[in-house]
Amino acid sequence: MTVLMLMFTLNMLAQTVRIGVMLPLHDDNGDGRRMVEYYRGVLMACDSMKMTGMSIDVKAWNLAENANVNTVLKDPEAAKCDLIIGPLYSNQVKPLSDFVKKHNIKLMIPFSINAPEVYQNRNIFQVYQNNNTYTEAVALRFVNLFKDYHPIIIDCHDSESTKGLFTTTLRRFMDNRSMAYNLTSLRSSDDQFAKAFSSEKPNVVVLNTARSPQMIQAFAKMNTLRTQYPDLKITIMGYTEWMMYTKHQADNFYKYDVHIPANYFYNPLTSNTKRIEQKYRWNFHEDMQQSLPRFAITGFDHAQYFLRGLRRYGRNFTGEAGTVSYPAAQTPLQFTRIGNGGMQNHALLFVRYMPERRIVIIDK
Repeated sequence: MTVLMLMFTLNMLAQTVRIGVMLPLHDDNGDGRRMVEYYRGVLMACDSMKMTGMSIDVKAWNLAENANVNTVLKDPEAAKCDLIIGPLYSNQVKPLSDFVKKHNIKLMIPFSINAPEVYQNRNIFQVYQNNNTYTEAVALRFVNLFKDYHPIIIDCHDSESTKGLFTTTLRRFMDNRSMAYNLTSLRSSDDQFAKAFSSEKPNVVVLNTARSPQMIQAFAKMNTLRTQYPDLKITIMGYTEWMMYTKHQADNFYKYDVHIPANYFYNPLTSNTKRIEQKYRWNFHEDMQQSLPRFAITGFDHAQYFLRGLRRYGRNFTGEAGTVSYPAAQTPLQFTRIGNGGMQNHALLFVRYMPERRIVIIDK
């Protein structure tokens, strides 16, 4: 390492990074309790980075749902931040966006998907995409990943399904690529159901609902199919909601090579997850809430990513792929600039349950 590089590294280690957290940090309702847990994860990440010699100053404001954002922003400490994490509520984004633009502060919006300001403000980092953007990203990944498969879409006759947009988008993507597919139904006879499947190519199945009763019916239907045609190769693409059913449906997930698209993957068996959960118990004398994703681990991953990026690049940090060397414990980040506006996270995982009973993460 040259003398110049050494001096630069020492200066970056000595420089204090100022983080502001503006979220509902209270015990009045579920939003507050979840955000308190998220904030605890941020604090754990700060402690971890301090162990590497990084100087970090954290300020927190309770920005509740009915709070006046402008009152919070009058605090002189707010304008000193390098990064503000928040808000939770969409109606608070606009004043925060104006504030960070005026003071050249980075704003990381950890949960809200309704933030049109990201298209005009280069200082904004939006973690979650809106439903249309996410749906198109998953459909694009599907047609690339399963380009050599025979797709089958199963109508589950679920009037409460919220997945109509996805199957419509997926069909459009497959039509644009001249990708042949079949349609069938849970109400089809066994013989008619079998005709939708290919004996020459591996099959990939998509349901038009994410709900559990229809998922269970589909597994039963395919068990009958497999009994009649044991050589059929069948893969199922599920939905993020299916992660809630893993405990009871793991055997079917492995049997049918289930792929679940998601922004995160909580795996309690990894050493990294176990270490974070153990430190959480030591620090706060309780376990994390049983939610998916785990909010404390989300806060830990978010803060680790941004702290490492700010230490290395300072105000030039963009969060783009390859800029930060951090293997997320649960919630990956990979930002892309939206036109001339801010940055939007496009990290997308496919969680694959392999027939040999192991889980593989497909992130490309």
